[in-house]
Amino acid sequence: QVQLVESGGGLVQAGGSLRLSCAASGRIFSINAMGWYRQAPGKQRELVATISSGGNTNYADSVKGRFTISMDNAKNTVSLQMNSLKPEDTAVYYCNADAVVIGRFSLFNYWGQGTQVTVSS
Repeated sequence: QVQLVESGGGLVQAGGSLRLSCAASGRIFSINAMGWYRQAPGKQRELVATISSGGNTNYADSVKGRFTISMDNAKNTVSLQMNSLKPEDTAVYYCNADAVVIGRFSLFNYWGQGTQVTVSS
């Protein structure tokens, strides 16, 4: 009932930048928070950054000072500006949203399909 579509992944050299975007669509009544998670080969999925509809942000220690998350409440989109990328940032990045669907009165969690980010050394 809520679809999340990511874009902006790709291949970049260490020290470079990428910007990820995610658009939420469907029968959305409201979105409480959106975020980005990542999963590297052989590792568990981990939080990268989250942002609430009120603008409160949370970052993993490993990306603080390098990544910036932003949200457009009117457009139901979230972006992740990634600067000073490192090879260890290589992973599939997933968009995530906590949303209330029209006609339902509970908060549900949704995931996108993921977008690959590869940082070469």
